[in-house]
Amino acid sequence: MTKNDLNQNGKYVQELIDTLEPNFMFANKAINRFKVIETSIDNSNQYKTNQLSKLKEQINSIENCNLKNNSKNLVMGDGNINSPIMLIGETPGKIEDNLGHSFQGEIGTLLKKMLSAINIKIETIYSTYSINFRPPEDRKPTTQEIKRYSVFLKEHVSIINPKIVILMGSTAMEALTGLNNRISNERGKWKEIILRNKTFPLMITFSPSYLIRFPENKKYSWEDLKKIKQKIQDLNIKI
Repeated sequence: MTKNDLNQNGKYVQELIDTLEPNFMFANKAINRFKVIETSIDNSNQYKTNQLSKLKEQINSIENCNLKNNSKNLVMGDGNINSPIMLIGETPGKIEDNLGHSFQGEIGTLLKKMLSAINIKIETIYSTYSINFRPPEDRKPTTQEIKRYSVFLKEHVSIINPKIVILMGSTAMEALTGLNNRISNERGKWKEIILRNKTFPLMITFSPSYLIRFPENKKYSWEDLKKIKQKIQDLNIKI
């Protein structure tokens, strides 16, 4: 092969590279491939943030709602929107309504201890409520109210897209599963719900506010928490 042939081959190869990879760049230093991953995460965060913002606007647009009319704030959710664990409580209380954040005060302190018992920090999960407004005098929401807000809750779950859902309290149970039995009959059992053709495993357990009123039931919640911990291990979930 002559020197001219080599030059011609080299020119052909370079033209082929330019055709297939018009933005291909050579460098003497290592490529930072993590930039692609970071960009993907940023895009995911932005998408979820936008979707949550739209959902919040939809919830705020509700009319003729006694819950909304008697509340100071819409309590949307707190924590890591990309968390594999989504925790859903019943309704905001007085402190949560005043501050606009979920699980505050004595209830928040107990919840942190419960999660800490299975090596989970509350900041690493995403928490919200089945109904985003505080009911008057902290009464239990009616079945009609629960059904009205369940549409938003199911959309909320789809947006967060967790690997495990924890339902705390009978209102949360009814809102997402439609069950209105005694929570003592349903807690501690892994169930599933399908939203947008995706299956979400969920665990029903007592709410922190209930456990404060009836501390003798904490032993049952501990059993539920151990099952949640085992599920996290079985699914190899990193938190």
